[in-house]
Amino acid sequence: MTTRRMFVAGAAGLASSWALAPLARAQTRKTLRFGVGPLLPSADDTKKSFGPFFAWLAAQLNADYELSATTDWAGMAVAMGAGQLDLAWMGPWGYVIANNATQCQALATVKYDDQPFYRGIIVGGPEIEVKHFPDDTKGKSISFADVGSTSGWLIPTWYAKEVWKIDPKTFWQYTEGATHAANEVAVQSAQVDLATDFDRNRNAMIASHKIKPEGTKIVWTSDPLPNDAIVVPHGTSADRVAQIQHILTALTPQQAATLLPPRYTGFVTATHASYSVIENAGIAVGKIRAKS
Repeated sequence: MTTRRMFVAGAAGLASSWALAPLARAQTRKTLRFGVGPLLPSADDTKKSFGPFFAWLAAQLNADYELSATTDWAGMAVAMGAGQLDLAWMGPWGYVIANNATQCQALATVKYDDQPFYRGIIVGGPEIEVKHFPDDTKGKSISFADVGSTSGWLIPTWYAKEVWKIDPKTFWQYTEGATHAANEVAVQSAQVDLATDFDRNRNAMIASHKIKPEGTKIVWTSDPLPNDAIVVPHGTSADRVAQIQHILTALTPQQAATLLPPRYTGFVTATHASYSVIENAGIAVGKIRAKS
């Protein structure tokens, strides 16, 4: 069940009115409420790393801004559903949950290493031997991420149900609810045998020396998944959506290198259909209902 989490930096109470008129006609500067999920090991790390991008975007929109960082992916869906955000950087599954509940709208997908997709992974300790996954891991301890995570919960849960034909809670010694960073650290320190993650996070933790390259090893990799979404609330005007899409897709790799964390290179236009694989997985595991 999705639970509300407290924002690290709140921006509640402001009216979500900026989408009602094109910026060019605005008579006063508005304060936009931006949100970002737990993309890095801590909320402070996330705000520090992604703050320059949101400052730039606010400047492009001739607006002031407040930036909030949630402590889990589900918290982003809660915040969007509660009307606390005017624009958010959301994980794919968090976006689909929020869309299912509130009809919020994805308008762009971020590119990482110039690709708009990534892969979920399961990592094990350096000594583990896995020739056939998941058969060779039966009975081992595994840590899934929180239920709002695409790669850390939804996708491995979907694979377990539809592809591997197992119940992860009985096949493994199963726990859930950890952050991706905590999962990597738990495997490296031999607290658990296996843990879910995604390739981008593991690469970032190795690059920042938070884990050793040999501290964990990948034992399973998913098919490609759409990267994080830039999302606006339901009812945002088509003109406003087009304006933000134009701003984001015009961002060059050279600009991205100064505004975004390493290896993020820009954006491509997206719609809700861009996330259909995530939505279908959510329906299959019973977490959301198919739309009539």
